[in-house]
Formats: sequence, structure tokens, C-alpha cells
Amino acid sequence: MLSRRIGIDLGTANVLVSVGKRGIIINEPSVVAVSTIDNKVMAVGVEAKEMLGKTPDTIVASRPLKDGVIADYRITEAMIRYFINKTAGSFRLFRPEVMISVPAGVTSTERRAVVDATMQAGAKATYIIKEPLAAAIGADIPIANPAGNMIIDIGGGTSEVAVISLGGIVTANSVRVGGNKIDAAIREFIRRKYGLAIGDRTAEEIKIKIGSALSLENVPTMEIRGRDIIAGLPRIITINGNEITEAIKDELDQIIAAVKAVLVKTPPELSSDVIDQGMVLSGGGALLNNLDKLLTKATGVPCYVADNPLFCVAKGTYIALENLDDYKRSLGES
Repeated sequence: MLSRRIGIDLGTANVLVSVGKRGIIINEPSVVAVSTIDNKVMAVGVEAKEMLGKTPDTIVASRPLKDGVIADYRITEAMIRYFINKTAGSFRLFRPEVMISVPAGVTSTERRAVVDATMQAGAKATYIIKEPLAAAIGADIPIANPAGNMIIDIGGGTSEVAVISLGGIVTANSVRVGGNKIDAAIREFIRRKYGLAIGDRTAEEIKIKIGSALSLENVPTMEIRGRDIIAGLPRIITINGNEITEAIKDELDQIIAAVKAVLVKTPPELSSDVIDQGMVLSGGGALLNNLDKLLTKATGVPCYVADNPLFCVAKGTYIALENLDDYKRSLGES
């Protein structure tokens, strides 16, 4: 059955689509391939990501979202249209209602661009929800309670930190550091230390396989292939996980600083709740090994990884849309 209501986590790295009891039905990269000859969209999602770094001059594969916001309006609209059509059907008798997430720190202009792109892509109505709220709802945090709940959502382009109470964001911070900048730091480290150029996909694979937020005693290693930047020829090297911890330290420090800034601004009564209940970590970045332990060590506040952290925002967007009357006040501040 095609859905009249769709929740979309419009991420810098991935787009996740949630539909009612079916849950997450789409999880594809936020990549679009466009022909430079006639300006037509050639591929979206998985198919387009396969083209990254491999296209001829006549095709450009890129990410239309940068740091969680629209960098290329036309291409973003085409991408949203693709995912709506894939969910609701391209030949439909109705236009679906869409709830779409945006970073907490977006401007009104950036928010308007997301709404306009979604409406142009075929939505009947578009609602906006801030990512920390969506993540908290998706992580089954009781946000309506008169207690402080802290969520840290680390996506591809941004890291969102917020304390939520009585259905609203009490204090929040959004930094444009996420998985993509962590990947870039790994690329730069390997280029600088080993004189080896590697691509985005290799950097991401390194992060997933041997990356850790803390140094390890049993250090994993990995063989990687790239291009020698002096000789210009292919070369193979072996790197270890503790090198990756060193490579990504500055990016993790920025996330820690964002968390501390929110803790400092949190009212004392809510601070007590946060210490009792701990911080909840969501988003793809939550999957980085030992990140929860690093945050606990840096702040003194217990940190826990949500169940299925990658899906929290997408799940939260749909729950909020299905219970619009209950969440209207929360959305009002979006």
C-alpha cells in the first residue's frame, strides 16, 4: 500500500525514509549524478554514489546538501522527488504529507528552501522538525515529561546537541562537524603522513572498520590502497586504529565542545535530570567505536548509544507526523 504520510531524514550523507508500520523503507546516499551535456539527472542514491570519483567529464556526481542544508536547490528538489516517487509512486492519485528534519541551527531562509523544494517535489503539505527533537522521539525519549533529556545526534554534516523538556528544546547547539569532516580528516592525515591520496569511500571504510574515539590496547590494522602523490602510481600501505584516533581528534574535540556548551547553559534543575538519566547518542556518528565512552570521560555525564541510532531521526519524523496534534507545539518552534 502506498503511503499518504512520509517521514524523511534529509541527511548530508544519507536520506532515510520512514513510513508507518513498515518502518524505514529507504536508506540511500544523498548523492545525485547529473549530465553536463543536457543538465539532466542521471542517477540518485546508491546508483549515483557508485559513480563518485569515477565519472567522465560529461557526468558530475555530487552531494546537493552541505553541512545539513541545501547547497544546490534544483538538484535537492530532484533528489527529494525521487525519494517521494519511490515511496508514494510516481503515478499517484494523491500527494503525500511529508515531515522532514532540519538541523537545529538552520536559518529561516534555509528552512524555507527545504519546504519549497519538498513542495515542488510533489508534497501536499510539508512540516519541518528539528533534528534533535526527531532524534529524541525516535529514540523513545519521553520528551513531553517535565524532566531534562539530552540528545546528541551526529550526522554526516552536523552534530546536534539539545536538552529537551516538556516537548520543547530548552537549550541547543549545532556544529557543522559530522561524519563527512571526520572522513576528510582521515584522508588528510593519510596524505600528510604517508603521501598517499585516497577517496571518500576508502576514508569512510577506514573509519567504520578500525576507527575509534579512544586509543586501544589491542590495535586493529587495515591494508589500504591509494595513489602515491609524488610518483603518481598505485601503492598499498598498512595503518592502525590508533593512528585514526589521532587523525580525528580535532573533529571529536569540536563535538565535545558543543556538548559542554549545552551543559553549561542548561538550568540547574534540568542538569540534575541529565546527570541522572545520562546523554543519548544517535545518528550515524554514534556508531564510531568508543564515542560514548569518550563523551562520558570528557563531561562526567553517562552517555548511552540509542537503539538503532542511524534510524532515530527518520523514525521520529514519521511518529511526529502521525501524531501531529500532540507534537504541534514542539513543531511550532521549528
